[in-house]
Amino acid sequence: MRAAQALGVPVRRVAAEELARGLAPGVQSQGVVLVAGPLPTLPLPALARMGSSPRTLVALDGLEDPGNVGAIARAAEACGAQGLILTRRRSSPLSPAVARASAGAVEWLAASRVPNLPRALNDLKENGFWVFGSDPEAPEELFELPERLLRGDRVVVFGAEGRGLRRGVVKVLDHRVRIPMDGEVASLNAGSAAAVVLYELRRRTRLAAEVQLSYL
Repeated sequence: MRAAQALGVPVRRVAAEELARGLAPGVQSQGVVLVAGPLPTLPLPALARMGSSPRTLVALDGLEDPGNVGAIARAAEACGAQGLILTRRRSSPLSPAVARASAGAVEWLAASRVPNLPRALNDLKENGFWVFGSDPEAPEELFELPERLLRGDRVVVFGAEGRGLRRGVVKVLDHRVRIPMDGEVASLNAGSAAAVVLYELRRRTRLAAEVQLSYL
């Protein structure tokens, strides 16, 4: 309470019954509730300038399930991605359900909403970003990407489970990559796939940087 008051956040004490009446069904307050507005979003150019190169942005193509969006946001924030790109239509809002599924990652991960994902990806390509798509049917394996593709800024696009990436999005990709599957299961869920792809890119990027430094 003292920290909130020091930041200028109004604090009001209420009875436990009143606190409970103001909550959504199934939500546990632990005695404290913060009333906040919607999470802010940034214009795409501002998102593309965040951080230092090599930057990683994560774009979601038609993911409407809050659990999947939250899981991908959690993996993206944990591996150091600069931001999340969402579409204005056919995309989950950054809701309390997404926040819970992300374990709070959406509070730290910048986000941008775009009206047209293929156009947004082309704009990023014109500004020096490689665009990768995660696709179980891709000809290239994730672990076989050439080193030259890991030196610059990149956008990684994930599609909805079942539907995958839309045709218009596939057309603007520089590379489609797949996670090799050696078992009987044909694919991973969206959150697990995102974690594998993003951490492999992070690992390979760091390795490439270390190799480059060794030659200096």
